[in-house]
Amino acid sequence: MARNRFDIDETLETPFSMKHLMRAGVYIKRHKKRMIQSLFYSAISAISALFGPIFIAEGINTAVPNKDIGLLLLLTAGLALSIVLSIVFSVIRSRYMTIVGQEIIYDIRKDLFEHLQRLSFQYYDDRPHGKILTRVINYVNNVSDMLSNGIINFILETFNILIIAGFMLSLDWRLSLVVMAGIPLFLIVAMILKPAQRRAWQSVSNKGSNLNAYLHESLDGAKITQAFTREEENAGIYDRLNTAYRKSWMKAQYTSNLVWLSVDNISTWVIAAMYLVGVSFLGKSLEIGTMIAIASYAWRFWQPILSLSNLYNSFINTIAYLERIFEMLDEPVTVDDEPDASELPSISGDVTFEDVTFSYDGSVNVLEHFGLEVKAGQSIALVGPTGAGKTTVVNLISRFYNVTGGRVLVDGQDISKVTLRSLRSQMGIMLQDSFIFSGTIMDNIRYGRLDATDEEVMEAAKTVRAHGFISEFEDGYFTQVNERGSRLSQGQKQLIAFARTLLSDPKILVLDEATSAIDAKTERLVQEGLQALLHGRTSFIIAHRLSTIKNCDRILYIANKGIAESGSHQELLAQKGAYYHLYTAQIEE
Repeated sequence: MARNRFDIDETLETPFSMKHLMRAGVYIKRHKKRMIQSLFYSAISAISALFGPIFIAEGINTAVPNKDIGLLLLLTAGLALSIVLSIVFSVIRSRYMTIVGQEIIYDIRKDLFEHLQRLSFQYYDDRPHGKILTRVINYVNNVSDMLSNGIINFILETFNILIIAGFMLSLDWRLSLVVMAGIPLFLIVAMILKPAQRRAWQSVSNKGSNLNAYLHESLDGAKITQAFTREEENAGIYDRLNTAYRKSWMKAQYTSNLVWLSVDNISTWVIAAMYLVGVSFLGKSLEIGTMIAIASYAWRFWQPILSLSNLYNSFINTIAYLERIFEMLDEPVTVDDEPDASELPSISGDVTFEDVTFSYDGSVNVLEHFGLEVKAGQSIALVGPTGAGKTTVVNLISRFYNVTGGRVLVDGQDISKVTLRSLRSQMGIMLQDSFIFSGTIMDNIRYGRLDATDEEVMEAAKTVRAHGFISEFEDGYFTQVNERGSRLSQGQKQLIAFARTLLSDPKILVLDEATSAIDAKTERLVQEGLQALLHGRTSFIIAHRLSTIKNCDRILYIANKGIAESGSHQELLAQKGAYYHLYTAQIEE
């Protein structure tokens, strides 16, 4: 799919609307108590600071001309107290908002991660993992401050504007109107720039996501890069993506800067006009102390407007990130429990495919009218050309994908009608990619059953012949392995994954290329453990090494969107069909 590429810009399926902000309000409401407290302290801090110009004006107009030292000292003390109170309550407010911001980050990330855990394989097939990580980490960081400090600052700065306007009007309404005359012009400029700002920050969001996606891909493929000496070519690709991000960022900054530059210029013009008008009234109906106080308030009046313009820029940025976050949260969970899903009781292991059709992309069918009936305890091998649908068959049993048509039954129950947990908890699945988590070897094997004892873990490892190499490590089962098991060989990783699957004691066992990375000697040892594991369990085994599946009850040759041949090893050899030619070709090798 085209969007599963690092160099393809993401497109939003739904445009931004106020519903996004309403949804963001859910996270804010969870911390409304601290938000209200923070707003209260912010208001006290702001009001305390606003008394300063009044004390100064009174000192210039009254105390100094009358040489009233007592009044001057009192006004000075009042000025100092207003500054101290403003600072103290500002610090308290900052502490509260830091806590709220971090809690909002925690809440959004928690919701995102829980949703990602439930999304189907198809979602991850269609998207580079680096772009997913960008949304969970970078975008959440970017919106958290806006949803905490931003909201409070917006309310506070609006409150400041109104309070300052009241203080100015109480001193001189004529000069106050001159100071406020630039507001309509600022609003016009802001509305003109809004569409360009949103497009610019959406572009930054896209280019940053592309950059992170390629970085993630490059880190995963570092060994391949060096093996094929692709360092220079990859550096060129990264430079191109990095350049695109830098250009989009600079363009967005340029657009955003136009807003605060407009505010800065408008505020300078109106304050200059205020001085011109004030001089004409000076000595007549206006005292110099009052004009100085109005001038002080004028700068303070336009300061919150400048802050609001910066908040507006942040708001535009946040919109771009919120769109991405909520788009992910809105991604439908296509493989999920039905509203009336029931618990699947303990199963014996009968598996039936009834006229199953399946397509990954909705256009090309991988399976068509696929029918299969497997009795409990039978071992079924699936062979055939690459891409024929072998792994698809076992994925449908586990319900990693929903069938396009038909039904898959376990013990006669449609698996789409039972809970995923009750289904998958009774299945042991070892996929072709033997994923190893960072942690100890013991933890990795116990992942198959978290309540297993150390002895049970070791017994599972012995069964698959992993105990030998594990014991040779410096800390044995408690040896720390790196992410994706980089210090382990591919064969060792598969044996650990095999022990993990065995430990879960499944009723239905799925082995997808379970021995593909094990050498011939180790494979013979594993076969001994497999015989005990397979006994009494329904098993589906995908293997390209046909020597490993000769003893299976039935072998299915998957081709042409269905079962081309079916039978035991000897029966298929006697038919001298596709399986016969595949088997003899391997023997000749």
